[in-house]
Order: sequence, then C-alpha cells, then structure tokens
Amino acid sequence: MAVREMAPKANGEACGVCGGRTYVIERRGDQAQARICACSEHCSVCGGRGHVLVEREGEFSQKMGPRRYEVMETCTCTKLRQRIARFDALGLPASAAHATFENYRASKEEQDRGRNVAMQFAFQYVPGGSSKGFILSGPVGTGKTHLLAATLAHLALELGVRGRYVEISLLYATIRRGFQEGKSGGEIIGPLSEVEVLAIDEMGKGRGSPFEMETLDELIARRYNAGRTTLFASNYSLEPEKRAIRSTAPTGYRTTEDSRSAVRDTELLRERVGERIYSRLCELCTFVEFPKDTPDRRRTRQEMDAPMHHATGGGRTLGR
Repeated sequence: MAVREMAPKANGEACGVCGGRTYVIERRGDQAQARICACSEHCSVCGGRGHVLVEREGEFSQKMGPRRYEVMETCTCTKLRQRIARFDALGLPASAAHATFENYRASKEEQDRGRNVAMQFAFQYVPGGSSKGFILSGPVGTGKTHLLAATLAHLALELGVRGRYVEISLLYATIRRGFQEGKSGGEIIGPLSEVEVLAIDEMGKGRGSPFEMETLDELIARRYNAGRTTLFASNYSLEPEKRAIRSTAPTGYRTTEDSRSAVRDTELLRERVGERIYSRLCELCTFVEFPKDTPDRRRTRQEMDAPMHHATGGGRTLGR
C-alpha cells in the first residue's frame, strides 16, 4: 500500500505506535475513528504540499521518439488523509474499533469459513467493480459484527472504498426521528443506497411492521438494481425451511422455556424478511451460518473473568 511508505523511522524500524500502518484507530464516543499517527504527521515526500512532481517517459510520435516529462501527482500523505476520512465515514461502532481478521478468534469450523469468506472478499475486492457479498448468520456474540467491521476497515483504509455500516433497528429509529423533523425516509436511505459497499447488521431484527419491511425492501432494491455490493449479519437461520424440532425434555412434557427456546432456534431469516428480500439475498450473497451451539465470546469472557474478579475483591487482573 503506497501510503505506508512514510511509516518507517530513520533507523529503519517501524513505528511502535502504529506498527508501520501510518494511522491509529481509536474509540471516540460510540464510534470508531482514525487519525494519522505522529510518525506520519509531517510528510518528508511533499513537505506538506499534498502533491509531488513525478517524472514519466512516453512516446508521442515515432519521429520524436521517447521523451521524459513531469506530471503532478497526489502525494501518499493526501491519499492517507482521504482513506482515514473514508474510515471515519463508515460509522463503525466503537466496540468494533480494533476488529481485524488477525484478532478474530474462531471456536468452530464454520467461523473459520466465515473469516475466510470475509477475507477473500476484502482482499480480492476491485474498487468500482461488482462483487458478490456475503451474509453471516449465527447466535449472538459469535463475531459476526467483528468480521463486518474488519472487512469495511480494510476496504476503506487499504483501497479507499466508500462504505457504510448500519445496524438495522437503529436505521429504523433514525428514519422515525427524521419524520418528526419533516424528512422523508428516502432522504435517509438515499446515501446508504449510493455507497459502494454497505454492511447491514442485525438483519431481520425488529417488529416486522409494514414500515420496517418497506424500508428494508426499498434499500435492498435500490442497491440490487444499481449492482452495488451489500454485506449482512443476522441472528436468524439462513436455512430455507424449518427443520423438525426435537425436544430434549421427557416425552409428553415441555416447559415454557423449552418451547421458547425451540421457537428461537427455528426462526428463519426467510420468514423475518419475506420471500422477495430473501430471494435477492440468495443472488447477492454467499451464505455462511454458524452452528446454534457456537459459544458467545462475550459471555465466555465474562465467565472467565468472574472467578478472578471475586477472588481479588473486585480488582481486575485479566487483560482485554
């Protein structure tokens, strides 16, 4: 990546703060934001002008032969600032500020596949082209948002791609607030329809009201018709049909919690979003589903911390 040419120190070592990336990602409020690392604030290539003269060679006619000439090009420091601005515009949640493919921890084979699908998409993405997206399905706390964030961050910082992240229930709430301010839903959906890559998290969440279904259908239809890439994550199963429910309770007896659990386990995304949207998802995305017994990483971490927290009288000794 060209912008990394500024990162090494004079002694040849990479910066100890950014590790040679030239930027630092931080939590600011409820969102993830980036800034130029101190090691790259002053560009030694252009001296802060933002552009450089580059010598080129070309043949304009056979009679004159090859000729050398100079052209003005954007400096790597300007490209870095542009890509940081693209990252800041993603709207990634602060909780996913440091999500990368490298620090994703998988406990199931399907999670490894999910990471590989996301990595392949990110590293093979051609800006301006038309790429098939992916949808990750699985229980809460299994790293779906992590992989969406890692994908969008790579696209923005490494390729300069314009993208956005949106949690679907927050989008519905934003549109409702917009109505009170005299805005139409289209005014809010418009920018999301036009970004090159959009990630929609918590797909299928909500009350399933006509307003929510119409909003989701319009957004996906706009992007589908424009040939733009969309990524998704959902807690609902991607299976086309419900499987037979096998109860672990004794024959003829089922507790209320058993019944509720069975309903949750058999809820399908297809039923949550409707046939029209589900059909388009089948065409737009590679499906990856994590098993129902995939551990909740947040809960597992809390359970690991709890004994130590109790033993030390409230002090924390385990790092994050």
